[in-house]
Amino acid sequence: MVITKSKLVLGATAVTLSTIAVTSLGIHSRGQALNNSPKELIDEVWQVVQRQYVDGTFNQVDWQAVRKEYLSKSYSSKKEAYKSIREMLKKLDDPYTRFMDPDEFKNMQVDTSGELTGIGITISQDEKTKQLVVIAPIEDTPAFKAGILSKDEILKIDGKSTQGMDTNQAVSLIRGTAGTKVKLTIRRSGQTKDFEITRARIEIHPVKYSQKTSPAGNLGYIRLNQFSANAGKEMQQAIKDLETKKVVGYVLDLRGNPGGLLFSSVEIARMWLDKGTIVSTIDRQGEQEREVANGRALTDKPMVVLVDKGSASASEILSGALQDNKRATLVGTQTFGKGLVQSVRPLEDGSGLAVTIAKYHTPSGKDINKHGIDPDIKVELTDAQKQDLWLRERDKLATLEDPQFAKAVEVLGKQITAKGTTTTSAEKN
Repeated sequence: MVITKSKLVLGATAVTLSTIAVTSLGIHSRGQALNNSPKELIDEVWQVVQRQYVDGTFNQVDWQAVRKEYLSKSYSSKKEAYKSIREMLKKLDDPYTRFMDPDEFKNMQVDTSGELTGIGITISQDEKTKQLVVIAPIEDTPAFKAGILSKDEILKIDGKSTQGMDTNQAVSLIRGTAGTKVKLTIRRSGQTKDFEITRARIEIHPVKYSQKTSPAGNLGYIRLNQFSANAGKEMQQAIKDLETKKVVGYVLDLRGNPGGLLFSSVEIARMWLDKGTIVSTIDRQGEQEREVANGRALTDKPMVVLVDKGSASASEILSGALQDNKRATLVGTQTFGKGLVQSVRPLEDGSGLAVTIAKYHTPSGKDINKHGIDPDIKVELTDAQKQDLWLRERDKLATLEDPQFAKAVEVLGKQITAKGTTTTSAEKN
């Protein structure tokens, strides 16, 4: 997703399968006017990579020689130039640095309305196998309701093999008019299954919250589905409302949250953290930028964060920051493990380019892209349990019949008791 405020994109949320209206985005084109010829487009792409790409060795490729090779060719059409640009970028062996023709680029663009048309999944390409995989379905969308899960491998789209297919090509096949259907052939735990999904117009509400009566006391439960542009505002309202209800602790649920906007994750982290580093972005020159808390936390009450393998990118920034600063206990399973930052820019002919420009580290220096975030307390769910909780018996989600939530309540109970004891002792002194 495009990060319109800081002009950055997180690699894990590589492509959301939806058609999204256009607003302004990205880094503007080079200052000089381009004549819009095929060679000038190729050179523009080459120049962007030359200036910004995270790996200064360009995957051990002689990037100057690449420029000479592709500018020495003759091109009779933009289509030929597009093909050469894709060939050129493949030399970097980075699925997140990619060229998008004008139609593909429209699928990346973000509208402030928050309305999407599609099936509601976020996909990526496995860096080792090159297989298309689902990062996570967006809650309450057609893909979610059909039973698509995080880490599902997409083998076919309407019968067409995805072998050798990049995310842009997959989007072109999966997206379509609301009401039409698309068939995905999925491999999960070694078994193959077909899912026929009807496309729809989707309105995303990133934050849902409620107060929960539990053995640990009156708790605030906040489910964050996605780090969209308005997620911070909704999170702030949720915390303030729950504070008026005198909750004694919080469960923040990031399960299945595929990420989104970098500035949104930082904004929300500051609502929970009063001090400390939130995230560091590392470019090829070393540390580029460090985001820190600003002393404006909305609460200091005990907190547990729920994570799983569908928690990616911005979710990993937030959970990593809260864990490393000892602000929250993480319960669940290892997160997705995608920590690349991209710059997304429009090109002169309406096409676009996404370039990996940095990776991000947690406050303690963990490289999320290599491993993800390990929870403090591991609680696994089987695929059958996930299907029951998230689809068949949603009323059990975030109740004591939800094993991960139940563990969160247990942990909070101990923390609340300990904090109460400490407070009482301090008052006696």
